[in-house]
Amino acid sequence: MRSLFLMRAAWLAAAFFASGMAWSQGAYPNRPLRMVVPFPAGGPADVLARTLGSKLADALGQAVVIENRGGAGAAIGTKAVADAAPDGYTILLGTVSSHAINPILNPKIGYNPMRDFAAVGPVAATPFALVTHPSIAAANVRELIALAKSKPGVLAAGSAGNGTSNHLALELFKTMAAIDIIHIPYKGSAPALADVLSGQVPLMFDLVTTSTPLIRAGTLKALAVTSRTRLAGLPNVPTMIEAGVAGFEVSAWFGLFAPAATPAAVVARLNADLAAVLQQPDTRERLATLGADPMAGSPEQFAAFVRDENQRWAGVVKTSGMKID
Repeated sequence: MRSLFLMRAAWLAAAFFASGMAWSQGAYPNRPLRMVVPFPAGGPADVLARTLGSKLADALGQAVVIENRGGAGAAIGTKAVADAAPDGYTILLGTVSSHAINPILNPKIGYNPMRDFAAVGPVAATPFALVTHPSIAAANVRELIALAKSKPGVLAAGSAGNGTSNHLALELFKTMAAIDIIHIPYKGSAPALADVLSGQVPLMFDLVTTSTPLIRAGTLKALAVTSRTRLAGLPNVPTMIEAGVAGFEVSAWFGLFAPAATPAAVVARLNADLAAVLQQPDTRERLATLGADPMAGSPEQFAAFVRDENQRWAGVVKTSGMKID
């Protein structure tokens, strides 16, 4: 009987640890975390990650080190997290690109956005601004469309890479306006935006997170924003709908993910701290200056949201005829 009791006790202990219940708040975290951003430094995702990382570090009591791993439309950094140890010390700032658009465009991407990740929680949603170099002879969206139609296949637009959300915004614009613009994919928004600023590339859809200061400074010309209503930070810039492209509304969302099989208690701790950080007045004020709207939800709600987004964007990709260039 004693041996049976010891065997049963050992089994219960093993089950306890395997379930992740051993990850008490006192035990986790006990060393720095790594937050992978699947885009180069300087882009919108990087700006958001650094804002979030410093706040999460305070909540967790451990440093949160930002690691930029850009390329392949966010696939390189995303797959690196999918392959990481599920111990709660490697997390991903995922996006609509990494988890809803790129996997649909590229079935050989190397990871499954639902199966290979534990959804931690949503962070924020951000619209785009259609921006051009000041030298482009178009003062508004209608004039840009007319210019593109007069020179089919001549105008070019940059993006953060194939399968990214600003690539999708461009393809939707091309389809809805019936125009032919060349797509130039980069390894992130920052290098694409740099070429628009220098005049090497005429235009792009850039998240307002990074474009707003440049628009205000006059180094970029904003023709429209992709939100349903005008933005408080850019009150004089019309929406795409106001500018004549009926029904055009696109935003990018960001959220935290961990590798699949990360203990449930760790995911719950990260979700709780993320939610608390996003409720802090100074965090919300900072996000507002970046043009980002905070999101909220449990891990289960966020996982359901990601599934819905996959279905939604699969339809959009099919309708737009979007392809990897």
